Amino acid sequence: MKYKIIGDSCFDWTEKEKADPHFAVVPLTLQVGEEHFVDDDTFDQKSFLQKVKECPTAPKTACPSPELFRSAYECDADNIFVITLTSKLSGSYNSAVVGKQIFEEEHGHIKNIHVVDSKSASCGELNIGLFIRDLCEQEVCFEEIVRRAEAYRDEMETWFVLGTLDHLWKNGRITRFSARALSVLNIRPVMCADDGEIIKISQDRGVERALRKMVNLAVAKVRDTAGRRLVISHVNCPERADLVREFAKKAAEFGEIIITETQGVATIYAADGGIIIAF
Repeated sequence: MKYKIIGDSCFDWTEKEKADPHFAVVPLTLQVGEEHFVDDDTFDQKSFLQKVKECPTAPKTACPSPELFRSAYECDADNIFVITLTSKLSGSYNSAVVGKQIFEEEHGHIKNIHVVDSKSASCGELNIGLFIRDLCEQEVCFEEIVRRAEAYRDEMETWFVLGTLDHLWKNGRITRFSARALSVLNIRPVMCADDGEIIKISQDRGVERALRKMVNLAVAKVRDTAGRRLVISHVNCPERADLVREFAKKAAEFGEIIITETQGVATIYAADGGIIIAF
């Protein structure tokens, strides 16, 4: 079966997926101050983080145009699965759907195309993509893959601990005073995705304690993790990702654990030192 799995650039793929022709990414655009960046293979995380740190205003993202998605559907695959950043935070999902409509107006229904609102981000998008890949390799029919992928998405847990609170205060979500106070006390919020919305669940003092709490709270919500794939995304902190992997191994049994590095979009939202998990 010829298939393609297309993500927006919050689909934080590993080097393995980058080398796999079954995967492709449609980039968002990033803005820091007056500078614009395309979130593609040219993205330089360390340079970008420095620019974000020096800019007094919050960085912004712009979703891909419908035309970029439509162009991505011009491939040799018969079955195309598109996975986007949660529609509660981005217009990427709507652009992908409109791109599908334009493609079908031009070509008719010559391909099977399904767009998945991940209701997640980063490693959550990758996790759904890997699930779909496994089903494609098993030659499951398109309609069944769609049904199972949507169910998998609805059962998936996405949790994270931010690297810093700078993005929140620059965006006006919290005051600068609150951000500084929490930083001085070394308080780290533990957050999760709830039907695509980002909510705070808990907090703890110190990064390690917050990461451990994040893992334990996430695992406690799932009865059986044995067959699940845990994907960990990190923003410029591989050592923290390794630490989270060890916490996860002690807390539960997983079928597979994958670590990946964030592209531009998740780098903005999770911030330098941030960790995201999905399973």
